Amino acid sequence: MSCDPFITAPVYPSPMTMESGFGWIRVEETTYDHDIIIHTDGQVSKRKKKASKSLKGEYGHTPLSEHELDILETEKPERVFIGTGNSGALPLTPGAQKILEEYHAVILPIPVVLPLMEAERKPYVAILHVTC
Repeated sequence: MSCDPFITAPVYPSPMTMESGFGWIRVEETTYDHDIIIHTDGQVSKRKKKASKSLKGEYGHTPLSEHELDILETEKPERVFIGTGNSGALPLTPGAQKILEEYHAVILPIPVVLPLMEAERKPYVAILHVTC
C-alpha cells in the first residue's frame, strides 16, 4: 500500500471568525447576547444555565457546574474551551473542574480564548460566558 503525499487529512472544524464585547459574542455573522455552546459540528446553541442556577447563592454568580457538562460525554471532543467571561469571573464548581481534567481543557477569559479557538483544528466543544 502506498501513501499518496498529496492527500491530506481534512481540517476540522472549519475555522470560525469570532469577536466579543461585554454581554455579546459574534460567531461568523450571528451575534448572541447570552452564553453559548459551540458544538463539535460547529452548531451554536444557548448555554442552559438552569442546571447550575441553584448554586448561584453559594458562588455569587451562576457557576459552570458538572450538571452542564453531559455534552462532553455525548460529543467526545478532542478539546474543550471554557470562556470565563470578559474578565474571567465565571466560577467553576469542583465537580466541573474534575470532569474538565479528563479533557484537554483550556479555561481562559473570552478575549484570550477566542483566538485559540479560531486556530484550533481538532473537534472541540466551547462553553462561552459573555459577561463578567
